[in-house]
Amino acid sequence: MMLKMLSADDKLAEIKRLYYRTSKATIKQDFAKALDLLKSLANEEERERVAVYMDGLSQMRSDWARSRKTPRTRN
Repeated sequence: MMLKMLSADDKLAEIKRLYYRTSKATIKQDFAKALDLLKSLANEEERERVAVYMDGLSQMRSDWARSRKTPRTRN
């Protein structure tokens, strides 16, 4: 099997896809994959293009982690 090298645009598209399709069940894996893609970008300009998606993924991860730790109250 031949592996395709991703261009910066491909990496951006994959991070965007992860952002829009992540769920509470997949956020850990999706965030890790997005972080690996971010680290593989060649320069600061490319990283700036994905910053908003990375920030969003980070926020979702934090929110969902917090909601798992919050005990539910019974009424």
